[in-house]
Amino acid sequence: MSSPPSNSNSSERPPSQVTALPSRLPPPTGNLAYDSIQVSLLHNPQSVTFHRHARKSARHITEVPCARNSLLYGISGGFAIGVIRGLSAGPLVAGNWAVGTFALISLGSWHICQKQIYEERRKVEQLIEAMPQRKAKSPNTQESQ
Repeated sequence: MSSPPSNSNSSERPPSQVTALPSRLPPPTGNLAYDSIQVSLLHNPQSVTFHRHARKSARHITEVPCARNSLLYGISGGFAIGVIRGLSAGPLVAGNWAVGTFALISLGSWHICQKQIYEERRKVEQLIEAMPQRKAKSPNTQESQ
């Protein structure tokens, strides 16, 4: 293994002024497919096999906002509908219903969660902008009594 190339800027700075290294993961965009591809390509850009990308993406799925809950809702809903359809239809039909339900519930709940996060951020920004700007009193000023 070769060492990473040294940065001339970091060697010139005193140790107290060296900036912290950024995270290896890019900030999530909220797009599950895009974030998964970016994370997998970040770890191994020369990898060409799908399974390596999938494994590396799956390791970081919890870092994508709303992904965990959306997948759990989709899995449980797909399983329930698959079992119910399996009682009255063949296994292939039940499997199709289970996969379709999983996809529909997962995407729907993820979209709703993303919308809630967006609305919450927008409300916080509005509150911050609406707050009156407070200034600290300087210790040199005297209050008249």
